[in-house]
Amino acid sequence: MHVNLITRRLLVLPLMMVFTVALFGTSSVYAKGAPESFADLAEELLPAVVNISTTQLIEGNSSRQPNMPQFPPGSPFEDFFKDFFDKNGQGNGNGQKSKKRKATSLGSGFIIDYRKNGDAYVVTNNHVIQDADEVFVLLNDDTRMKATIVGRDTKTDLAVLKVHTDRKLPSVSFGDSKKTRVGDWILAIGNPFGLGGTVTAGIVSARGRDINAGPYDDFIQTDASINRGNSGGPMFNMDGDVVGINTAIFSPTGGSVGIGFAIPSSTAAPVIRQLINNGQVQRGWLGVHIQVVTKSIAEALGLKKTEGALVASVVDGGPADHAGLMARDVILEFDGKRVTEMRKLPRIVAATEVGRSVKVKVWRDGSMATLKVTIEKLDDDEAVVAAQQKNPKKSLSKPKVVSELGLTLATITPDIRDRFELPAGVEGVIIADVDPNGPAFEEGVRPGDVVTEISQQKINTPLEAERLVKDAVAQGKRSVLLLIEGQSGFRFVAVRLK
Repeated sequence: MHVNLITRRLLVLPLMMVFTVALFGTSSVYAKGAPESFADLAEELLPAVVNISTTQLIEGNSSRQPNMPQFPPGSPFEDFFKDFFDKNGQGNGNGQKSKKRKATSLGSGFIIDYRKNGDAYVVTNNHVIQDADEVFVLLNDDTRMKATIVGRDTKTDLAVLKVHTDRKLPSVSFGDSKKTRVGDWILAIGNPFGLGGTVTAGIVSARGRDINAGPYDDFIQTDASINRGNSGGPMFNMDGDVVGINTAIFSPTGGSVGIGFAIPSSTAAPVIRQLINNGQVQRGWLGVHIQVVTKSIAEALGLKKTEGALVASVVDGGPADHAGLMARDVILEFDGKRVTEMRKLPRIVAATEVGRSVKVKVWRDGSMATLKVTIEKLDDDEAVVAAQQKNPKKSLSKPKVVSELGLTLATITPDIRDRFELPAGVEGVIIADVDPNGPAFEEGVRPGDVVTEISQQKINTPLEAERLVKDAVAQGKRSVLLLIEGQSGFRFVAVRLK
């Protein structure tokens, strides 16, 4: 019965659409028809797409089992006999003999440049060639060439290879992925499951996808069939330009379910140029820790829209520190580019030339302010690690319940500072307990976090915290803004008041 009902609905829908058009007239929006064939485009592009093969020597185990007696788990004789066989070269502690074996993996790539000196440059994913001892490029005509790694970038998962040949190899060019629209046709070419040059077609399903693959996620999503081995292969528009590099799929089965992701050319092209010219990527660094501006945070700061990037903390001695940026600033514009959401800022900053001075517009204390920042180089090891805090309920002095927030707060004493390994500069009150039914719990506040500010005012005792919260209630405020330091660093949390 249920299946028949669905079938009838699908049959009726076209009739309803025809009736609507007849009633209201011709629509001004037309869908472009599917190409009659992709054959000419595929024939032109296939020679520039290559297969990537890598080899790696890894430790392996032989299938030969020595005649070691079997004992119940935990028996002292078990360890004795394992040691005996290991010392005599007959095993690896697990009753098996160790030896090295060669592992191979397959991926895809494409040629983007051919130089007169015989060098051709090939683009692929970093994870395709990562940890490889040897890398080979297999052309469309089955020619196999050994490749050298020119450079790689782990943050965008891109790599550039170089092969040398006397032949002039076909190549393709990057297009402008920013012009690609949801619904546009695309062509994907790659090496799925090691089958060789394979062409699939689909449309752009979405843009700007964040799949938590890295700090600069901005993926193009497609329904074109992409499988294992397609990694590093190109995504073409109908003009034959590369608008994406196929990198990942979402799949509960391991095979294609119509959700694939590609690095847009707008992100890849600048990285590829730097890798070819310098062998590494140089990115801009602002020196701030940022977080999402939620609706409650925007309300607490007096912002009309939930946009921008909230500065949770500023790195001492960094570019932002020298320019006068402060915690609680909301960055709304960077170098003339509007920051509509937090995750856009890292990409904009990273693409900014090192040493360049840019204007930054921020929302501060209820009004706009413009600052000038000189961008510095991002180092891979630049990170702030928060002290790991242990059991927060031990040795807490004079805890106080602030029921409006659902928090139990305590003073940070020397004993508490030592117990939780808090840095000497950390000030505020430690959270002893969080009511699971309270508003703070809903915002991710947990025991062991340190509250350093409430309503933009520093606190050092639970009594100060309670007073500021009660003042906010008396003023009719619906929420208060807390500055919290936890294991992940500083962050602002807007907590509604009971």
